[in-house]
Amino acid sequence: MRIPISIKLILLVSLLLVVTTAFIADKSSHQFVEVLTDREKGGNYSSVTNRLRLVDSILYSMKDRVEVLGTMLAQKAQNNLSSSKDFEINFEKDRDIIALGIYKTNGNSEQRVAFEIKTEFLEPFHLPNSFVETALRYVHFPFHSVMEKNIELVNTSFPHAPPMITMGIPILQDEMGNVSHIAVASLSLDSLQKPFVEKTERTLFLTDRQGTVLAHQDEGLALSRINLASSPIVQKALADHNSIPQQTQFADPTTQKEQIGAYAKSSFGVIAFSQIELEKILEPARQVNRDAFLIAGEAIAVAFFISFLFSISLTSPIEKLADLIQVVARGNFDVQARLLVKSHDEVGDLATAFDKMTIGLKERDKVKSLFSKFHGSSVADDLINNDVTVGGQNRDVTVFFSDIRGFTSFSENRSPEQVVEMLNEYFSVMVSIINKHGGVVDKFIGDAIMAVWGAPKETPDDTRNALTACLEMRRALHILNSKRLESQEPAILIGMGLHSGRAISGTIGSEERMEYTVIGDTVNLTSRIEASTKAFGADLLVSETVASRLPDQFVFELGGTAEVKGKSEPLKLFKVRGFRKSDGTVEIIQTPYSDYEKGHVDKVKVA
Repeated sequence: MRIPISIKLILLVSLLLVVTTAFIADKSSHQFVEVLTDREKGGNYSSVTNRLRLVDSILYSMKDRVEVLGTMLAQKAQNNLSSSKDFEINFEKDRDIIALGIYKTNGNSEQRVAFEIKTEFLEPFHLPNSFVETALRYVHFPFHSVMEKNIELVNTSFPHAPPMITMGIPILQDEMGNVSHIAVASLSLDSLQKPFVEKTERTLFLTDRQGTVLAHQDEGLALSRINLASSPIVQKALADHNSIPQQTQFADPTTQKEQIGAYAKSSFGVIAFSQIELEKILEPARQVNRDAFLIAGEAIAVAFFISFLFSISLTSPIEKLADLIQVVARGNFDVQARLLVKSHDEVGDLATAFDKMTIGLKERDKVKSLFSKFHGSSVADDLINNDVTVGGQNRDVTVFFSDIRGFTSFSENRSPEQVVEMLNEYFSVMVSIINKHGGVVDKFIGDAIMAVWGAPKETPDDTRNALTACLEMRRALHILNSKRLESQEPAILIGMGLHSGRAISGTIGSEERMEYTVIGDTVNLTSRIEASTKAFGADLLVSETVASRLPDQFVFELGGTAEVKGKSEPLKLFKVRGFRKSDGTVEIIQTPYSDYEKGHVDKVKVA
């Protein structure tokens, strides 16, 4: 479908405006998002550090009170006092402490030596005093860690029970400096929950060292002792041994929504978290984007109209150049664009450049044509499209050699003009077949032809194509000889050798003089195989490698083995009688010139 230049220009200008506007909007939106994100990160940081400061204050206060009351209760137990007025007054006055137990270390275990509880906390839930001890055992309170001089804080809340956290602290040591007594206090969760009850866009919560919630905006999560260790931000915080507050971005495993969050660790081992959905941050930026695109739409409408008016002055000369391009594309380089385009502007300069381009294309086409005639089209394309340097590539190739039998005696009895005429007639037929089947004529060596399949480009069918070409050359030689005999000219006998293997394909020589060719042992061996055709009296011999690659596609007959110069092992050589069709039938290709009288070859000994 042909699209007028004016439409293209309008679309181009509109596209540029759209892209520019989109880029600006996207850039400003990104900057806006960065500003908003940084602000929210700062908010998260501020929230988490403020909450942790309050938590630390509460926990230090609790620790001090538990330490004082614990010491008093331990002394009461050691002195076997039935009551202690100071302890009882302070214990009753403390609204946070529900129960207090003193435990004495006994090897790797602990033994409770004193216990006090405020039954009024348990009575509304109809729970016995043993509930506190049972709760500690159920949540596996880390007594051993406290005995190692650590302060432990665990959520011991249960359904239908008072919301509690349990704090364990060491209070007495023996002469060796080892902890001898620890105090374990069950505390009301209310004091720790207060800093987190405020409802904001952020989610604020507090966990212990295992990721179990101690306090949360949703108080139910704290009361049910929910564990958030699977949350990405909690995972990162638990694995982080750094005490400095950290920021992170993650996907919430429950809602799958992106979040940005911050966390900070307390010396008590608890971790405070603050997180907010990225969606809430991005909404203002999205509104800015929508407004920007609305303005861009209005600008595009105006630009569309102006572009249409301006395009009219450019359409005519550019369309003339477009028509000339079609002419050049058909191979006609004899055009003069400047005579058709009269404008004295950039379009006029373009017409001048167009004429220079056609001159260059004409020269390039001539060079390519010459290359193709000397090296074949595929080699010419490879040389033109790549830097020409000395060197090559190791490839799997199929090499072909052919030679005319009795050419020396033929040349002795003919003038040079007659010899060249015969060779040109013969080469025209054979080279056409080689090109038809994807081969590349590497060189002519007198009456010999060297061709290759797989260089400069390999295909999976190189060997099959090469052998198909050989059989077609057998047929073509028969037709050529029939014409020669009608003209009272002698028939031509040839020998063809085919072998597959690794070889170096590329340019050899020097920077001043190069030749594109294929070299290697595969080439040398093919030459020996071609020479062996005279010794076997066959027009075509192939190596065992070729026969093994195509066992089901061609009809092979073992010609015999030969010892050739340069090879320590005898070569198995095969004659090719025809090919197998897809339906399984065999087509034999034999001519009066397929087999001839065997002769002696100096470099070949038939075994």
